[in-house]
Amino acid sequence: MSKKMSPKQRILHLLKKNHSMTIEGIMEHFTISEVAVRKHIHELEKQGLLTKQAKKQSIGRPYYQYILTKAGHGTFPNQLKTLPLDLLKDLEEIQGSEVVNDLLKKRMQREIDYYESLITSESLAERINQVIHIQNENGYLIEVEKTEQGEFEIRNYNCPILSIASKYDQICENEINMLEQLFSNGTVSVHSLITKGSHVCKWTIKKL
Repeated sequence: MSKKMSPKQRILHLLKKNHSMTIEGIMEHFTISEVAVRKHIHELEKQGLLTKQAKKQSIGRPYYQYILTKAGHGTFPNQLKTLPLDLLKDLEEIQGSEVVNDLLKKRMQREIDYYESLITSESLAERINQVIHIQNENGYLIEVEKTEQGEFEIRNYNCPILSIASKYDQICENEINMLEQLFSNGTVSVHSLITKGSHVCKWTIKKL
């Protein structure tokens, strides 16, 4: 293991390689004090990068094993950001752009069905709030504000699929179509898009 790693990086690498470890096992790889190592472990735990599991023993008190969380595994290099886009490019090269368009339309319909299965209200305002709640749970960063004109201004500051949406305009078009279907009792207007250089995607929805 590289000596240039910080203590926290070393702990993460140890857990990645060994899946789970006790404090005694971790200490075998350090020359600093156990108090210092425990402090680093506690900070990593507070950051949500690792967690501890209590293991019962037939005799004596339970002991703890440390494991990486999903976020902890996510600190290691992966191709999640590039692989989907690469696959779409390969599909377009092999089958043509029409097949990619059909695939993205299918994704849009699946999302519409998913949202409709969770939305419980017919009220436009409540439907907007429910959709935003679902999207924020899926990685978006959305706020909504009702204007003096009675419109709902929706602002999204984070696009979790930006790499794909920047390459395929249909992603944003499908997003607008989805909103129009989910809010069929309102009209949707687009004002700015992150994929077009803005820092925010902004729509307004006006009740019919």
